[in-house]
Amino acid sequence: MPNESPSYRLTCEPWIPVLRTDGSRDVLSLREVFVQAGGLRRIVGDLPTQEFALMRLLLAILHDAIDGPQDLQEWEELWDGGLPLERVQAYLDEYRDRFDLLHPRTPFLQTPSLHTARNELSSLEKIIADVPNGARLFTMRGGGVDRLDFAEAARWLVHAQAFDTSGIKSGAVGDPRVKGGKGYPQGVAWAGNLGGVLAAGDDLRTTLLLNLIAFDTTSLQVDPKNDRPAWAGDVPTAEPLEDVQAARRPYGPRDLYTWPSRRVRLHFDDAGVYGVVLAYGDALAPRNKHVCEPMTAWRRSPAQEKKLRQEQVYLPREHDPTRSAWRGLGALIAGQAEGAEQRREAAAIVRPRILDWVARLTVEGPLPQDHLLRARLIGAVYGTQQSVIDEVIDDEVRMPVVLLHEQHPDLATTAIDAVSHADHAVGILGDLASDLAQAAGDVPAPRREAARNLGFGMLDGPFRDWLAALRPGDDAQLSQDAWQKTAHAVIRDLGSDMVAAAGESAWQGRVVTTKDGRDIWLSSTRAEQIFTGRLAQALPAGRSPGRPTTEVQP
Repeated sequence: MPNESPSYRLTCEPWIPVLRTDGSRDVLSLREVFVQAGGLRRIVGDLPTQEFALMRLLLAILHDAIDGPQDLQEWEELWDGGLPLERVQAYLDEYRDRFDLLHPRTPFLQTPSLHTARNELSSLEKIIADVPNGARLFTMRGGGVDRLDFAEAARWLVHAQAFDTSGIKSGAVGDPRVKGGKGYPQGVAWAGNLGGVLAAGDDLRTTLLLNLIAFDTTSLQVDPKNDRPAWAGDVPTAEPLEDVQAARRPYGPRDLYTWPSRRVRLHFDDAGVYGVVLAYGDALAPRNKHVCEPMTAWRRSPAQEKKLRQEQVYLPREHDPTRSAWRGLGALIAGQAEGAEQRREAAAIVRPRILDWVARLTVEGPLPQDHLLRARLIGAVYGTQQSVIDEVIDDEVRMPVVLLHEQHPDLATTAIDAVSHADHAVGILGDLASDLAQAAGDVPAPRREAARNLGFGMLDGPFRDWLAALRPGDDAQLSQDAWQKTAHAVIRDLGSDMVAAAGESAWQGRVVTTKDGRDIWLSSTRAEQIFTGRLAQALPAGRSPGRPTTEVQP
């Protein structure tokens, strides 16, 4: 029909990139993703953050299609019987117009009436995270983007609702927050606040089910009657929703996984999308949402408690781009973080609820006690008043679920202590590098930092292997001794290489002043003696028989 409206239904059009279990890649529709989930390794987004946002979209669909799972028994039926494909397909049929990217009245995750006073359009760079405004040095799109095909536009639309930057946006007509035709900063989109954590399986079907939390989970607050994804509610306007302003939302994971952080309207022609209106949507303050958001750890904020005069304020614990994922293991498995006591964070770290759920599946559900969990860590690091994305984090920790069990605190403590032992040993290696630099008359700080980076890098693989090998019933002390021996050998060898490469001037040495004001003669030989003694004290299980266990003082 000549007057038929253009359509691009995401339920049947290919738009989600995937990696199959045989290593091949493809692009699938929503229907195909669910039908073929058992043969897919994972989604492959344009960025890891896009993959995180798309996974949450799939989970919202699955939760809503089955209106659950209401309890563990319902979940086990899915685990044993497979994804409920008939119910998912019927659901996608029911909401097919809401999944139409180009629908004139109900476009997918968009506001059809959205416009500015002058009907301006922004370039597509506003929604594409790998085209930072004003910082084109590290992007494949340095020349900008004039047009997107509908598949890629849909992916970046999902990403913008989850990870869009802050800064000044278009001033949408009808938004009472607009001043002088501009939308002033309201913070990043919801998922941008998180240190995202996914429980990853060997295939997409398993990953979806591992992250499909039953609504009877005591640590998660769900209002099943009102919890629904964005496309199941009213078509949004530019004005913020009243129930958000009244702090009654989010109602549950379906609501939160598709949170309307932005008001967006894509402009298109027959060939694709060529412009966008991007405005602020429903701002959601991250404080104390630990009862709603399961895919991040949370930290206590004394500063916010003082400012807001509240007894407890929890904020999402974001990922640190300078640290490998395993170095934050304490926050993942036991709600512990280095320096928590000094920051007045007693009981301050709440581990991701998704890990509580997986632990429950091995205690009450069908997962074996020795199940090896892959915790996928994904997040964005924002810069310049959160107006650009500086870095995207994508890391993974493989660990036995037994570490999450309250019934096995000894192994959890062993794993956390192992991280502390690694930190201490690397610090000692840094001190050796600093001493060698001083002995040679060089500036110590750069040498120290380089040595620390090298130390953590060399321990990365051995620690991950040691952690993944832990099993229920392992003797905690023997496991700790095994790690200390490994770490000692790695750091000792690095130290020996540094001493050998220190050069003639360091071997001859010179007089240096210690922190307590004493003048001492420091040479590479003396620095190595100090290093050996300190390392033996920090990792006693790794020392050679007959070697000193007391720290050698400079």
